[in-house]
Amino acid sequence: MSRPRKRGRDIDGVFLLDKPQGMSSNDIMQKVKRVFQANKAGHTGALDPLATGMLPICLGEATKFSQFLLDADKRYVVTAKLGERTDTSDAEGQVVETRPVNVETSQILTALEQFRGDILQVPTMFSALKHNGKPLYEYARAGITVEREARPITIFELNFIEYQAPFLTLEVHCSKGTYIRTLVDDLGEVLGCGAHVTVLRRTAVADYPTEKMMTWDALQALAEQGDLAQLNQHLLPTDTAISKLPTLQLTAEQSKSIGFGQRVKFANEAKLHGQVRLFSDENIFLGVAFVDDNNVIRPQRLITQSL
Repeated sequence: MSRPRKRGRDIDGVFLLDKPQGMSSNDIMQKVKRVFQANKAGHTGALDPLATGMLPICLGEATKFSQFLLDADKRYVVTAKLGERTDTSDAEGQVVETRPVNVETSQILTALEQFRGDILQVPTMFSALKHNGKPLYEYARAGITVEREARPITIFELNFIEYQAPFLTLEVHCSKGTYIRTLVDDLGEVLGCGAHVTVLRRTAVADYPTEKMMTWDALQALAEQGDLAQLNQHLLPTDTAISKLPTLQLTAEQSKSIGFGQRVKFANEAKLHGQVRLFSDENIFLGVAFVDDNNVIRPQRLITQSL
């Protein structure tokens, strides 16, 4: 007779992990899920094993809103080594080309200009983007190169931090879908010497406060105390994943109708339009809805309310 499967906790919220180097985002997410004894978990945009920094992990009902964080802006601090190009565009790959570095700071500052604003970027072969249902990195490991389309991205800020040849440090504020490894590789080609990422740290996702991040070691130490209530205090509310959306407070009657998944017409004195965060008359977060041109609230993604 098979043993009954152990059930986790129905715990909801967002945990801000300071991801350690050398672990995949999925591996560390599973570890965090086990620590919190959560039923469900999902991360919000993978960081390469080489990278460290902010990795929001959604637990329970918060997983329904992880896409909003996948779509959010990100900030990074990256150190590149000039003069060497690798097959993965980072230090974990094989060096495929070496060139002398005769680059002055003034040349770097000039080169950075063309990477600011709306640009097109061809994703690296060593990425999780799918081609015929398979991630590109699987083709790359088999020695197969697949034609990739350039994708539109936005580099909101690209700030020069330090240059001590051959190492260059930059700060990047970018849109979703930006590959920092590709940015560095492309910059290396413009500089004529090649480059790859040696250190990468994500410093921000959306508007999440960096001071709320916790390292894996600190989380483990806290977990060893066996106090789940203390662990829960480090979870941010589920609706923080969609903090950029305007708030709509409902009446008791509206809350009840929305809870049944029904559409509700309302006065819309605030002239809201598009996606909104819904809160009940008792200020309980209900989920996300769309307010259409006819002032009708259309539920899109509602959370399951605990009984």
